[in-house]
Amino acid sequence: MRARLMGCLVAGLTLAAGPAEAQSVAMTGGMGSKVLLVVNGGAPRALAAGDTHQGVRVVSVASDRAVVEVAGQRQTVMLGGAPVSIGGRGGSAGGTHIVLTAGQGGHFLTLGQINGRSTQFMVDTGATSIAMSAEEARRLGLAFENGPKIYGNTANGPVTGYRVTLTSVRIQDVEVHNVEAAVLPLPMPHILLGNTFLTRFQMKRENDTLTLTRRF
Repeated sequence: MRARLMGCLVAGLTLAAGPAEAQSVAMTGGMGSKVLLVVNGGAPRALAAGDTHQGVRVVSVASDRAVVEVAGQRQTVMLGGAPVSIGGRGGSAGGTHIVLTAGQGGHFLTLGQINGRSTQFMVDTGATSIAMSAEEARRLGLAFENGPKIYGNTANGPVTGYRVTLTSVRIQDVEVHNVEAAVLPLPMPHILLGNTFLTRFQMKRENDTLTLTRRF
């Protein structure tokens, strides 16, 4: 694990999503009749029932949850819970291209799935593998404690983690199988999308757009 692993973790990144793509929605707080929603990793916005932000319409508001709607699909978002994916095409995973748009600092944040469960990734070409916190691994149902131990260094010093193999990693309509990942006993705001995933793609960046094309 490379020493810069934790140094690259940043918040407040955005992913541009067209109307056909899934929207990532999380609830971070409440303000009376309004809720604070984070859409596609952007800055929190205070929204009341009936308000719309980036294609996400708030249907109803409660102290610990909100019902949101995207493209006719409704889903409940819980306060402090993991981001939910809503409004995607829901098609097959037979695609070959992933297209991302840079947020602040030129980084890329994207919603995806690990073993069918929704999570958020941040592209990190300096990370040897996909890397996640132990807390997120447990939420995803990964039995990482049974895996082989790994040892590495981060900006906060040496750590002992675990190596696991992910059955599937899906972003947009592209799915990759049997991907090696590292689980670390450290707080991490996003899962790092490292080279065990990225090396299966040809990467091309033009201005603020990153295109990943599947290698065969």
